[in-house]
Amino acid sequence: MAGRIAGKVCVVTGAGSGIGRATALRFAQEGASVLCADINRAAAHDTVQQATASGGVAHAREVDVSDSSAVDAMIEDAVRTYGSLDVLVNNAGVNIPGVLHEVSDDVIERTLAVNVKGPIYGCRAAIPHMLKQGQGSIINISSVNGIVSEPFLAVYSASKGATVMLTKGVALDYAKQGIRCNVVCPGWVDTPINYAHADMLGGLEHVYATIDSFQPIGRPGEPSEIANVILFLASDEASFMTGSVVAVDGGMTSQ
Repeated sequence: MAGRIAGKVCVVTGAGSGIGRATALRFAQEGASVLCADINRAAAHDTVQQATASGGVAHAREVDVSDSSAVDAMIEDAVRTYGSLDVLVNNAGVNIPGVLHEVSDDVIERTLAVNVKGPIYGCRAAIPHMLKQGQGSIINISSVNGIVSEPFLAVYSASKGATVMLTKGVALDYAKQGIRCNVVCPGWVDTPINYAHADMLGGLEHVYATIDSFQPIGRPGEPSEIANVILFLASDEASFMTGSVVAVDGGMTSQ
């Protein structure tokens, strides 16, 4: 363990797969105590098993981040178990692509409930604990689609744009009270959340064969590559960063 966040207490939502799992494992490797939250209880426990097998400290909790009371209980669980709260990663999200005029109310409501309300609830629950100790780092996970959009992602892009602006607002409100809030905007990363969108674009094989047409680095990102950036923002190495919108996108938004 390098110990870049040794002794810190961290909550990661959506920790059962993809970027969330990679982040939880990276945090545990670096000496943090991690609450791994996910709507899929079994997946969260799998992450914990991986973290503890390599000597990390972690436990799992089933959470639907669209439920404000469940998010409140998640934060209280972390504080009760580990004694404090230093880092919150609002990573849980859904991506349900579709042609806008055909999108159902249920899809709109679920997308906004998870991708917008979820991070709001997380910030609201975490901030009082961070204020008590005079410091904390919140990292929201948006997407390049919070900066630019793509076909079939109007509702998703709207939700991820909201996450960017939530971050800026939180950063401004608490900058003088020791709480930093930054947002990471990943490009196309090889995680299951993107597979339904890939189907609408001709299939995953086609997307990866032509990925250099929209992601100049010429390949999908790996969850671990995003987790490394999240780790930096969680650590004291990023002490002068708040309100930053960090694109980790293989050059996608440089075009």
